[in-house]
Amino acid sequence: MNYMRILTVPAFMLAMTLPAAAQQLSLGQISGYLNGLKTAQGAFTQINDDGTISTGRILIKRPGRVRFEYDPPEKTLVVADGDTVGIVDPKSNTGTEAYPLHRTPLKIILARNVDLTRERMVTGHSSDGKSTTVRAQDPDNPEYGSIELVFTGDPVELRQWVINDSGGSRTTVVLGDLKTGMRLEDESFVIPGKDRVLIDR
Repeated sequence: MNYMRILTVPAFMLAMTLPAAAQQLSLGQISGYLNGLKTAQGAFTQINDDGTISTGRILIKRPGRVRFEYDPPEKTLVVADGDTVGIVDPKSNTGTEAYPLHRTPLKIILARNVDLTRERMVTGHSSDGKSTTVRAQDPDNPEYGSIELVFTGDPVELRQWVINDSGGSRTTVVLGDLKTGMRLEDESFVIPGKDRVLIDR
């Protein structure tokens, strides 16, 4: 599995869950929301670049940690432990795959201090009257790809993201209703087999 797949659902699916109208959220409002999001969990639906759909459960513990548990028959596990993104696919013969977190667009929303007003970080900021979409990238390394974040307001909530990788692939993750503020143990964000993987920093 391409690790970028953990990051994008078609607009029509999102539209069914959105309120009637909302003002465009500012970059400051969105940054404040992400910085205040310490822990969260809920269901997700993922649409891959080839059109296939997966579902599962997501756990978030900022900064740096996220866990995607995919439903059967896929049974894939994707974990970011604060430093590395690991992919465990039981159907793979290669074992755990791992990538530096700082080389993925996920690091933008998992950073300890999210500041979307940083110069050259945001390359798109728009509203369709129901949601606000922000397209962001690492301003120092745009070749790592970008992430499109979709938010609704009143209260501010992250509803969807789309990962655009350097190869041109897009992966959409649509979030269900996230529950926030719970205690999540660090053990949930341990990457199985990480000690046996050579990671190119």
